[in-house]
Amino acid sequence: MRTSIAFLGLAAIGIVSTQPLSASCSTSSGSHATSAASTSAPVSTSPSARNANSQLIQELSSTPTAIKRFQRLLVQDGSLRTGEDLRNLIVFDFKGGQPANGALGGITKAASAESYPFSTGLDISLTAVFLEPCGINTPHVHPRANEFLVLVQGSNVRFGSVLENGLVASGQNQEIAGVLGQLEGTIFPQGSVHYQFNDACEKALLIAALDSNDPGTSSMAQNLFSLNADVLNATLGYPKTIDGRNFEEFRNAIPTNLAQDVVKCLARCGGEQRDR
Repeated sequence: MRTSIAFLGLAAIGIVSTQPLSASCSTSSGSHATSAASTSAPVSTSPSARNANSQLIQELSSTPTAIKRFQRLLVQDGSLRTGEDLRNLIVFDFKGGQPANGALGGITKAASAESYPFSTGLDISLTAVFLEPCGINTPHVHPRANEFLVLVQGSNVRFGSVLENGLVASGQNQEIAGVLGQLEGTIFPQGSVHYQFNDACEKALLIAALDSNDPGTSSMAQNLFSLNADVLNATLGYPKTIDGRNFEEFRNAIPTNLAQDVVKCLARCGGEQRDR
């Protein structure tokens, strides 16, 4: 519990207050090289297209059989769709992710039921994680899916996960931690709290395969500190370290999904902490 709280504190406090300065850690234009995070983008961003896409997903979800679902999506007037019409339905583009407000450290873009209707009913989804140097995908949980994560590009990506109560004896370390090299992977079981940290001065690309097309994501630090302040004080013992007068300021400092941190990494890569 102490280890988990300590890491959540790091994720909540340190990450959001960092900013790379050197060329090796600076950001550039383009979806793969942004300093902000994002959630998955829908198939189209226009309001009318989003409404049409939502209606399509509802129709696909209500079809009685898989072949009827594929017919609804891929067939028109008895014939298979062709050209760009077909391509737009069956090919998902992981480029072009948009940043989430206030997030630092990278971008995620997911092909799931909401953004990729072709996956409806198939119990599979895929997320591309573009981590900046020293970027962290902060501790989170997928409530409805197991995850198999592979490092496609980059090196020295540290990871850790905590399963459930009772894995080890009381007071013993329960974080399952390791380091990924290029084309190495690991598994995060459904419901486990897990994170990834790009402890390198170059960008990293990770691919996460999940066995649900609606895996869900719950960011631990961000959601924990959205709870009642009195409950948090009693649970974490924070009155000893965080005064009630600055609790709301601390709450507001929680980063969104992806963030940048770790003083040693930033120092090595030419970055420094940013004053808030």
